Amino acid sequence: MNHPLKTLLDVQGFAMLDGGLATELEKRGADLDHFLWSARLLAESPGLIRDVHYDYLVAGADIIATATYQASFGGLARAGFEQQKAEELMRLSVDLAMQAREQFWSTEQYRAGRLSPLVAASIGPYGACLHDGSEYHGNYGIGRQALRDFHRPRLDLLADTRADLLAFETIPSLQEAEVLVELMGEHPEKRAWLSFSCRDGARVSHGEDFAECAALAEGSEQIVAVGINCTPPQYVSALLESANHLQTPLVVYPNSGEHWIAEENRWAGQECAIFPVREWYERGARLLGGCCRTGPEDIRGIRAELASIAG
Repeated sequence: MNHPLKTLLDVQGFAMLDGGLATELEKRGADLDHFLWSARLLAESPGLIRDVHYDYLVAGADIIATATYQASFGGLARAGFEQQKAEELMRLSVDLAMQAREQFWSTEQYRAGRLSPLVAASIGPYGACLHDGSEYHGNYGIGRQALRDFHRPRLDLLADTRADLLAFETIPSLQEAEVLVELMGEHPEKRAWLSFSCRDGARVSHGEDFAECAALAEGSEQIVAVGINCTPPQYVSALLESANHLQTPLVVYPNSGEHWIAEENRWAGQECAIFPVREWYERGARLLGGCCRTGPEDIRGIRAELASIAG
């Protein structure tokens, strides 16, 4: 693959992702009890989003993801934003990440031993924009055409920004992944990673075998990494083992181990204190980071361990 991500992997042996955006925004006082979640702050507190991006870069992230996971034209319209304003907000999300990168890269001490970071435009599943937890089961009750119609406008817009790549995140089903890979074909110059939410150590959230879903990447030169995100850490090793025969680099950024209760709009359960980074690396993971309920300190720790393993 002729892409900056390949340079990161060739030079470092890994690429460090960021952690949970919402986690840090809430820690800093943001009220995300809203169906737009983090995307709400694109209009209300864009500077706070930029600050979190910057802090993840300082903590060691090589790639930061934009605040568009839960943004959609339908959701933004429901919140009162007309089409033009919705487009502006989505483009702003990329600009904020770019600004954070420029600020970070302008500081000589941070550049030492680092390659220039990348910006990934986040594209969440249809279920994320429903704000009902259905990204963790994928039982939408709609077909392929409806999924195409939902995803195409946002993908078209974000593909037309300066983002270095796209991030299809928390995808719960084979069908939705197939639709996204198909739509990527309309932007042949673009590259993306594809990561699934999983229900256990073998299956994605909708029930299909993870290995079958991950194999989609082998048929598309546009998918530059494939793997798992927002999945409990205890399932990751088995999932990686089932897909480590693939040639496409594997990406892993689990949540903290807690589970989302959509009806109560909160996380519950037991937090996982330690990620077995070495084990995941040995099983093929090359892009690593954190998802919901992880923060800059987690990223700092994971990067330090990766550097010792890959170095």
